Amino acid sequence: MNYPALAERTAVVTGAASGIGAATARLLAAHGARVALLARRTDRLDGLAAELAAAGGQALAVTADITDPASVDAAVKAVHEAYGQVDLVVNNAGVMLPNPLADGRIDEWTRMIDTNLTGALRVIRAFTPDLTAAAADGRTADLVNVSSIASHVLFPDYAVYGATKAAVTQLSAALRTELGPRDVRVSNIEPGLTDTELGGHIDNPVLREQLGGMFNAIPALTSEDIADVISYTVSRPRHVNLRQSIILPTRQA
Repeated sequence: MNYPALAERTAVVTGAASGIGAATARLLAAHGARVALLARRTDRLDGLAAELAAAGGQALAVTADITDPASVDAAVKAVHEAYGQVDLVVNNAGVMLPNPLADGRIDEWTRMIDTNLTGALRVIRAFTPDLTAAAADGRTADLVNVSSIASHVLFPDYAVYGATKAAVTQLSAALRTELGPRDVRVSNIEPGLTDTELGGHIDNPVLREQLGGMFNAIPALTSEDIADVISYTVSRPRHVNLRQSIILPTRQA
Protein backbone atom coordinates (compact mmCIF):
# COMPACT_ATOMS: atom_id res chain seq x y z
CA MET A 1 0.00 0.00 0.00
CA ASN A 2 0.99 3.62 -0.41
CA TYR A 3 1.24 5.81 2.70
CA PRO A 4 1.74 9.44 1.64
CA ALA A 5 0.88 10.61 5.17
CA LEU A 6 4.26 9.29 6.34
CA ALA A 7 6.21 11.83 4.30
CA GLU A 8 8.10 14.35 6.42
CA ARG A 9 7.51 12.50 9.67
CA THR A 10 10.37 11.82 12.06
CA ALA A 11 10.44 8.34 13.53
CA VAL A 12 12.39 6.33 16.06
CA VAL A 13 12.36 2.54 15.69
CA THR A 14 13.90 0.37 18.39
CA GLY A 15 15.11 -3.13 17.68
CA ALA A 16 15.87 -1.88 14.18
CA ALA A 17 18.78 -4.23 13.50
CA SER A 18 16.57 -7.06 12.26
CA GLY A 19 13.07 -8.47 11.94
CA ILE A 20 10.03 -6.29 12.50
CA GLY A 21 12.13 -3.26 13.43
CA ALA A 22 14.21 -3.35 10.25
CA ALA A 23 11.16 -4.01 8.06
CA THR A 24 9.27 -1.13 9.68
CA ALA A 25 12.22 1.22 9.20
CA ARG A 26 12.42 0.27 5.52
CA LEU A 27 8.75 0.94 4.93
CA LEU A 28 8.68 4.22 6.83
CA ALA A 29 11.77 5.47 4.99
CA ALA A 30 10.38 4.35 1.63
CA HIS A 31 7.37 6.60 2.23
CA GLY A 32 9.38 9.67 3.13
CA ALA A 33 9.86 9.50 6.88
CA ARG A 34 13.19 10.28 8.50
CA VAL A 35 14.03 7.22 10.59
CA ALA A 36 16.36 6.90 13.56
CA LEU A 37 17.43 3.27 13.85
CA LEU A 38 18.09 2.17 17.44
CA ALA A 39 19.62 -1.18 18.39
CA ARG A 40 22.76 -2.66 19.90
CA ARG A 41 24.36 -4.13 16.77
CA THR A 42 26.23 -1.27 15.15
CA ASP A 43 27.24 -3.19 12.03
CA ARG A 44 23.63 -4.15 11.29
CA LEU A 45 22.43 -0.59 11.83
CA ASP A 46 25.13 0.91 9.63
CA GLY A 47 24.29 -1.55 6.87
CA LEU A 48 20.58 -0.78 7.07
CA ALA A 49 21.16 2.98 7.14
CA ALA A 50 23.33 2.70 4.04
CA GLU A 51 20.70 0.57 2.32
CA LEU A 52 17.95 3.09 3.05
CA ALA A 53 20.09 6.03 1.94
CA ALA A 54 20.95 4.25 -1.32
CA ALA A 55 17.22 3.83 -1.93
CA GLY A 56 16.67 7.56 -1.48
CA GLY A 57 15.53 7.47 2.15
CA GLN A 58 16.79 9.22 5.26
CA ALA A 59 18.09 7.08 8.10
CA LEU A 60 20.28 7.59 11.14
CA ALA A 61 22.05 4.65 12.81
CA VAL A 62 22.16 5.07 16.59
CA THR A 63 23.77 2.30 18.62
CA ALA A 64 21.74 2.01 21.82
CA ASP A 65 20.98 -0.49 24.55
CA ILE A 66 17.52 0.18 25.98
CA THR A 67 18.43 -1.70 29.16
CA ASP A 68 21.01 1.03 29.91
CA PRO A 69 19.56 4.43 30.92
CA ALA A 70 22.74 6.29 29.92
CA SER A 71 22.69 4.65 26.50
CA VAL A 72 19.07 5.73 25.98
CA ASP A 73 19.91 9.29 27.03
CA ALA A 74 22.81 9.37 24.56
CA ALA A 75 20.55 8.04 21.82
CA VAL A 76 17.97 10.75 22.45
CA LYS A 77 20.68 13.39 22.19
CA ALA A 78 21.96 11.94 18.91
CA VAL A 79 18.46 11.81 17.41
CA HIS A 80 17.67 15.37 18.44
CA GLU A 81 20.96 16.68 17.08
CA ALA A 82 20.38 15.04 13.72
CA TYR A 83 16.63 15.29 13.26
CA GLY A 84 15.15 17.48 15.96
CA GLN A 85 11.77 16.62 17.43
CA VAL A 86 10.34 13.12 16.96
CA ASP A 87 6.64 12.54 16.18
CA LEU A 88 6.57 8.75 15.78
CA VAL A 89 8.02 6.11 18.10
CA VAL A 90 7.90 2.37 17.35
CA ASN A 91 8.78 0.52 20.56
CA ASN A 92 9.76 -2.81 19.04
CA ALA A 93 12.89 -4.09 20.80
CA GLY A 94 12.29 -7.33 22.67
CA VAL A 95 13.65 -10.71 23.63
CA MET A 96 11.94 -14.09 24.10
CA LEU A 97 13.63 -16.61 26.43
CA PRO A 98 11.15 -19.33 27.34
CA ASN A 99 11.86 -22.02 29.91
CA PRO A 100 9.83 -23.82 32.58
CA LEU A 101 9.32 -21.54 35.55
CA ALA A 102 10.61 -24.30 37.82
CA ASP A 103 14.03 -23.93 36.20
CA GLY A 104 14.36 -20.65 38.07
CA ARG A 105 16.21 -18.84 35.28
CA ILE A 106 16.41 -15.49 37.01
CA ASP A 107 18.96 -14.30 34.44
CA GLU A 108 16.41 -14.79 31.67
CA TRP A 109 13.58 -13.25 33.69
CA THR A 110 15.66 -10.17 34.40
CA ARG A 111 16.72 -9.79 30.78
CA MET A 112 13.14 -10.08 29.48
CA ILE A 113 11.70 -7.69 32.05
CA ASP A 114 14.48 -5.15 31.56
CA THR A 115 14.20 -5.27 27.77
CA ASN A 116 10.53 -5.91 27.04
CA LEU A 117 9.03 -3.76 29.79
CA THR A 118 11.51 -1.47 31.54
CA GLY A 119 13.36 -0.83 28.29
CA ALA A 120 10.12 0.11 26.57
CA LEU A 121 9.34 2.44 29.46
CA ARG A 122 12.75 4.10 29.12
CA VAL A 123 12.06 4.82 25.46
CA ILE A 124 8.57 6.12 26.25
CA ARG A 125 9.93 8.39 28.96
CA ALA A 126 12.64 9.67 26.63
CA PHE A 127 10.39 10.62 23.72
CA THR A 128 7.00 11.44 25.27
CA PRO A 129 7.93 15.15 25.54
CA ASP A 130 8.56 15.16 21.78
CA LEU A 131 5.26 13.45 21.06
CA THR A 132 3.19 15.75 23.24
CA ALA A 133 4.92 18.81 21.79
CA ALA A 134 4.30 17.63 18.23
CA ALA A 135 0.64 17.02 19.02
CA ALA A 136 0.33 20.44 20.66
CA ASP A 137 1.64 21.94 17.41
CA GLY A 138 -1.21 20.25 15.55
CA ARG A 139 0.87 17.46 14.05
CA THR A 140 0.20 13.74 14.12
CA ALA A 141 1.98 12.02 17.01
CA ASP A 142 2.18 8.25 17.49
CA LEU A 143 3.50 5.82 20.05
CA VAL A 144 3.38 2.22 18.79
CA ASN A 145 4.18 -0.60 21.21
CA VAL A 146 4.87 -4.03 19.75
CA SER A 147 3.48 -6.63 22.14
CA SER A 148 2.53 -10.25 21.30
CA ILE A 149 -0.42 -12.62 21.34
CA ALA A 150 1.46 -14.17 24.26
CA SER A 151 -0.03 -11.31 26.27
CA HIS A 152 -3.38 -13.13 26.26
CA VAL A 153 -2.78 -16.57 24.70
CA LEU A 154 -1.18 -19.05 27.10
CA PHE A 155 1.83 -21.07 26.03
CA PRO A 156 3.44 -23.54 28.47
CA ASP A 157 6.94 -22.48 29.58
CA TYR A 158 6.48 -18.94 28.21
CA ALA A 159 5.10 -17.52 31.48
CA VAL A 160 7.58 -14.71 32.05
CA TYR A 161 7.72 -13.69 28.39
CA GLY A 162 3.91 -13.64 28.31
CA ALA A 163 3.84 -11.61 31.50
CA THR A 164 6.13 -8.96 30.03
CA LYS A 165 4.01 -8.71 26.91
CA ALA A 166 0.79 -8.56 28.94
CA ALA A 167 2.39 -5.66 30.80
CA VAL A 168 3.12 -3.90 27.50
CA THR A 169 -0.48 -4.35 26.37
CA GLN A 170 -1.79 -3.03 29.69
CA LEU A 171 0.72 -0.18 29.60
CA SER A 172 -0.53 0.82 26.15
CA ALA A 173 -4.12 0.90 27.37
CA ALA A 174 -3.22 2.96 30.42
CA LEU A 175 -1.13 5.40 28.41
CA ARG A 176 -4.08 6.11 26.13
CA THR A 177 -5.87 7.61 29.15
CA GLU A 178 -2.91 9.94 29.72
CA LEU A 179 -1.80 10.75 26.20
CA GLY A 180 -5.06 10.49 24.23
CA PRO A 181 -6.45 13.70 25.76
CA ARG A 182 -3.24 15.37 24.59
CA ASP A 183 -3.78 14.11 21.02
CA VAL A 184 -0.99 11.52 21.12
CA ARG A 185 -2.15 8.20 19.68
CA VAL A 186 -1.06 5.01 21.43
CA SER A 187 -1.33 1.78 19.45
CA ASN A 188 -0.62 -1.74 20.61
CA ILE A 189 0.38 -4.37 18.04
CA GLU A 190 0.13 -8.06 18.90
CA PRO A 191 1.67 -10.35 16.27
CA GLY A 192 1.19 -14.08 16.22
CA LEU A 193 3.70 -16.51 14.73
CA THR A 194 6.17 -14.33 12.83
CA ASP A 195 9.39 -15.33 11.11
CA THR A 196 12.05 -13.25 12.88
CA GLU A 197 15.27 -13.86 14.83
CA LEU A 198 13.35 -13.92 18.12
CA GLY A 199 13.21 -17.69 18.30
CA GLY A 200 16.95 -17.92 17.79
CA HIS A 201 17.53 -16.84 21.39
CA ILE A 202 15.89 -19.98 22.80
CA ASP A 203 18.43 -22.25 24.48
CA ASN A 204 15.96 -24.99 25.47
CA PRO A 205 16.21 -27.71 22.77
CA VAL A 206 12.69 -29.03 23.39
CA LEU A 207 11.11 -25.60 23.10
CA ARG A 208 13.27 -24.74 20.10
CA GLU A 209 12.08 -27.89 18.34
CA GLN A 210 8.49 -27.14 19.34
CA LEU A 211 8.70 -23.68 17.79
CA GLY A 212 10.25 -25.14 14.66
CA GLY A 213 7.31 -27.53 14.43
CA MET A 214 4.91 -24.59 14.52
CA PHE A 215 6.74 -22.96 11.63
CA ASN A 216 6.52 -26.21 9.67
CA ALA A 217 2.78 -26.50 10.32
CA ILE A 218 1.73 -22.87 9.93
CA PRO A 219 2.71 -20.47 7.14
CA ALA A 220 4.03 -17.71 9.39
CA LEU A 221 3.72 -13.97 9.09
CA THR A 222 6.71 -12.05 7.80
CA SER A 223 8.28 -8.98 9.36
CA GLU A 224 7.01 -7.06 6.36
CA ASP A 225 3.43 -8.06 7.20
CA ILE A 226 3.76 -6.46 10.63
CA ALA A 227 5.56 -3.42 9.23
CA ASP A 228 2.67 -2.88 6.85
CA VAL A 229 0.15 -2.95 9.72
CA ILE A 230 2.26 -0.47 11.69
CA SER A 231 2.59 1.86 8.70
CA TYR A 232 -1.15 1.68 8.03
CA THR A 233 -1.89 2.41 11.69
CA VAL A 234 0.26 5.55 11.89
CA SER A 235 -0.87 6.90 8.52
CA ARG A 236 -4.53 7.26 9.52
CA PRO A 237 -6.01 10.77 9.95
CA ARG A 238 -4.86 12.45 13.15
CA HIS A 239 -8.19 11.96 14.93
CA VAL A 240 -8.25 8.17 14.30
CA ASN A 241 -6.49 5.87 16.77
CA LEU A 242 -6.26 2.17 15.86
CA ARG A 243 -5.67 1.28 19.46
CA GLN A 244 -5.23 -2.50 19.27
CA SER A 245 -4.26 -4.76 16.38
CA ILE A 246 -3.93 -8.54 16.63
CA ILE A 247 -2.27 -10.01 13.54
CA LEU A 248 -2.23 -13.77 13.10
CA PRO A 249 -1.38 -16.21 10.35
CA THR A 250 -4.64 -17.53 8.93
CA ARG A 251 -3.99 -21.06 10.20
CA GLN A 252 -3.24 -19.76 13.69
CA ALA A 253 -6.28 -17.52 13.90
